[in-house]
Amino acid sequence: MEVEKRKNDQEKKENEIIYSRAIKAGKRIYYLDVKKSRNDDLFLAITESKKKVVGFDDEAQITYEKHKIFLYKEDFDKFIEGLDDVIGFIKKEQKDTTTGEPEKTDEQKDEQTEEPKKSFFDKFKF
Repeated sequence: MEVEKRKNDQEKKENEIIYSRAIKAGKRIYYLDVKKSRNDDLFLAITESKKKVVGFDDEAQITYEKHKIFLYKEDFDKFIEGLDDVIGFIKKEQKDTTTGEPEKTDEQKDEQTEEPKKSFFDKFKF
């Protein structure tokens, strides 16, 4: 009985959230939880929670579908590098819904706002 109690206490300590942040995005909520491992290292637990509604009106049943990813400190740099890479790719390739053309980069937007270069013939009015 005592061993079981110690086991439960240890499990509670392992699952303790040190720091947390929730990000609401439409029907999903992302939880970024900092937790402590058995050897006292901190790690990141990323949880996606998606609301599911089955049925209608009074008969509706609400459940939450959850997916977890555990990210350890030795992988942070590689994860961030990969995330930056794919986000950059998406931003570069994402089509502008109004023109159907690829979205312009910040550099391209800056070039667009500069005054057009004048040629030699611009000083003569025809």
